[in-house]
Amino acid sequence: MPVTLSINNVPELIVQNIALRASQNHRTLQSELLTILEDAIKVKPSTPKQILAKVQQLGLETPAESVEMIRGDRDEH
Repeated sequence: MPVTLSINNVPELIVQNIALRASQNHRTLQSELLTILEDAIKVKPSTPKQILAKVQQLGLETPAESVEMIRGDRDEH
């Protein structure tokens, strides 16, 4: 069931920018806002390269024990 949302005290510059964007996309202000919200919550799939880059950025390491656990599990099947 659709719900009505309201945002108070939006700065005029933001309103102007959204209205301009809506005009450029041939949408109403409401339709543009809904599109922005939909885009913001979309789950974007990551590639293995992106996941590796994120892991490296966070400085995460895989302990050597995990390799042994995976091999042991694999060999059992």
